[in-house]
Amino acid sequence: MKDKIFNILLFAAALAVLLLTAGVLYALVGKSLEVFSEYGVWGFVSNSEWDPRSATEEYGALSFIMGTLYTAFFALFLCIPFSLPVALFTGEYFKGKRVASVVSSIVDLLAGIPSIVYGLWGFYALRPVVISLGVNAQGFGVFLASVVLAVMIIPYASSLSAEFISMVPNNLKEGAYSLGATRSEVIQRVSLPFARSGIVASYILALGRALGETMAVTMLIGNTNNIPDGLRGTGNTMASIIANQFGEADGLKLSALIAIGLLLFIITALINLIAKLIMKKLSAV
Repeated sequence: MKDKIFNILLFAAALAVLLLTAGVLYALVGKSLEVFSEYGVWGFVSNSEWDPRSATEEYGALSFIMGTLYTAFFALFLCIPFSLPVALFTGEYFKGKRVASVVSSIVDLLAGIPSIVYGLWGFYALRPVVISLGVNAQGFGVFLASVVLAVMIIPYASSLSAEFISMVPNNLKEGAYSLGATRSEVIQRVSLPFARSGIVASYILALGRALGETMAVTMLIGNTNNIPDGLRGTGNTMASIIANQFGEADGLKLSALIAIGLLLFIITALINLIAKLIMKKLSAV
């Protein structure tokens, strides 16, 4: 009887997650139908114009999709060279030692800092440094936002990667050492290949956090409704445009903002699906 009750509770919990996801999708799709009926799905996604003036009202999501992808992927590009060494430091080189415990605690602390704090740091510390170099910080909004996003996800990615690296069986590493392998060779030939699926998962999860980040990006990206001109440009992300304009929106504009939220949901889901396929392939090798 206890097993049956436990199984029923587990099934109910799993069903509740599915129902919640279906409810979110139903609400987002239902509120997005107005703008999709006006422009079509592809017309809305491929249009870069965003003009809320009543006389020339026109809405498109392309500018914000590009702004989101620019900032998130460049942040991930900056994150990898810093987070992987930290993960190796705590999960391999100094595993079980006090220094690794101290560093891990600091990394976990940094991972839990609210995003608005990172936004304030970027605005009042990083931005003045850029200005002092004679650069127009307003024109480097995408770069500044990407750097802050990278700083935000480095602790997250390094903490998760360190967990997977520390799970590499000791007998595999000891076997490599007994064959005359050096420390760096053990890491390259044993630890990293064994943990690579988990490390990839860590970076995909970090990317997912970067894609949905709102306040830190809003404070730095420049908040212009155009496709960013590379890292030197300004723009908006899908999350920042919703945060900036949702409170005053109604009618077609409100539907457009909700549709952007739906697109962000779909993009994140697709990236997670791709990550699972990559992890599955890496685990099979």
